[in-house]
Amino acid sequence: TYRFTQLALGNYRLTVRAVNAWGQQGDPASVSFRIAAPAAPSRIELTPGYFQITATPHLAVYDPTVQFEFWFSEKRITDIRQVETTARYLGTALYWIAASINIKPGHDYYFYVRSVNTVGKSAFVEAVGRASDDAEGYLDFFKGEIGKTHLAQELWTQIDNGQLAPDLAEIRTSITNVSNEITQTVNKKLEDQSAAIQQIQKVQVDTNNNLNSMWAVKLQQMKDGRLYIAGIGAGIENTPAGMQSQVLLAADRIAMINPANGNTKPMFVGQGD
Repeated sequence: TYRFTQLALGNYRLTVRAVNAWGQQGDPASVSFRIAAPAAPSRIELTPGYFQITATPHLAVYDPTVQFEFWFSEKRITDIRQVETTARYLGTALYWIAASINIKPGHDYYFYVRSVNTVGKSAFVEAVGRASDDAEGYLDFFKGEIGKTHLAQELWTQIDNGQLAPDLAEIRTSITNVSNEITQTVNKKLEDQSAAIQQIQKVQVDTNNNLNSMWAVKLQQMKDGRLYIAGIGAGIENTPAGMQSQVLLAADRIAMINPANGNTKPMFVGQGD
């Protein structure tokens, strides 16, 4: 084995032949190779997602030694020479998922991608794309994200009337190693009907040793075997994506009314699905 070093960029032809102890030479074997910066991507495929865009570059001729540099900008860079000083460097890989709550539908986002190998880098190639604009899909996305939170699980948990006296008003305080909690409950039963109101204030430590805080008011009423629920909650949680604050409402109808101007007409109403 022989290692060549400090070869200049260019085209080369290497010829090798075997030589024995008496100086006799075998037939030569030759190979041609080129030392050069990689070719630029021939195209960049952008796949929209929910608050994200996936960029996948392609070469005209596959080269296993090539990876890609990814740069990102919310505005088009008219002078390609300004990419490194204007755009944000994402990283080097075979593809890149640019994901952020700030990547919103209806807005153009620009990727600047170039090929890289151990020798050099190609010119930049520009690609423009948008996040998904599937409204129903975003609702499903948020449903999944919200459902994972401690606040949502607390808000949707049914008040256990079976553990309550027929007529009750109480305040419970609980302080443990993992949570501090104050729960205030009011309950009333009348024949086949029951109603309960519960207010919860809780600070707790999750399984990842992160603090989470929440406040919630839940109202539930049972009539003819059917349960009706309304509630509002606010919370701050330390999630894998970072700190997340949220306010959740649970009701058949949600409306906003401004009483200051004497106008009882709601500013907006959301009802059902």
